[in-house]
Amino acid sequence: MDDIKNDDKIKKNAAALEALLFIYGEPLAISKAASILKNGVDELETAADYLTESLKSGERGLELLRVNDNVQLGTKPDFSGTLEQLIKEDMKENLTPAALETVSLIAYGGPMPRSTIDYIRGVNSSFILRNLLMRGLVERSVDHKKTNVYLYRASFDFLKHINLPKPDDLPEYQKYRELLKQTMQ
Repeated sequence: MDDIKNDDKIKKNAAALEALLFIYGEPLAISKAASILKNGVDELETAADYLTESLKSGERGLELLRVNDNVQLGTKPDFSGTLEQLIKEDMKENLTPAALETVSLIAYGGPMPRSTIDYIRGVNSSFILRNLLMRGLVERSVDHKKTNVYLYRASFDFLKHINLPKPDDLPEYQKYRELLKQTMQ
C-alpha cells in the first residue's frame, strides 16, 4: 500500500514540476523548484526522473532537459522541422500588439528581468520574449546579482530599426522610465 501512495506522490510531484517548468519557460534549478513546490530536493529529483521517463514514452512532443542542477522543458528533436516552419512564419509577420508592448516596456525600463515584465503586463511573456530575441530586437544577459535570472534590454538592432542612436532618445524617455521605476518598487 505504501508503494502505491509513494508512486502517486511521485506522479503528483512530476506533474507539478511539469506545470511549473511550462509556466517558467527557462531553466530552473531543482533546488528552487523544490522550494516553490514545498518538497525536498531528493523528492523533486525523483519526480524529475519520473517526468523524464514519462516524456520519453508515448506520443509526446516534449522532453526534460537537464544541465547540472537545472531542468527545462524542451521540444524533441523529431519536431525541429515543424518548429523551424513556425519560426519562419513568425518572422514574416508584423509584431503583434503584445510584442510591441513588451519591446516598448523593455526599451523604456530595461534592463529588467522577465518576472518584472510579466508583473507589469499581467501575463506570461516567455513566448513573446523568445520571439523578440529571435528577431534580434532584445538582448538578454545574466543578472550579476542573481545568476539564475536573465535581464532583457533593447538591442542595437532595435535602435537601428527605429533609427535612434540610444534609448535615451525615445520620446519622453525620462518620464516613462520614472513611471516604470515607480511601478517596479
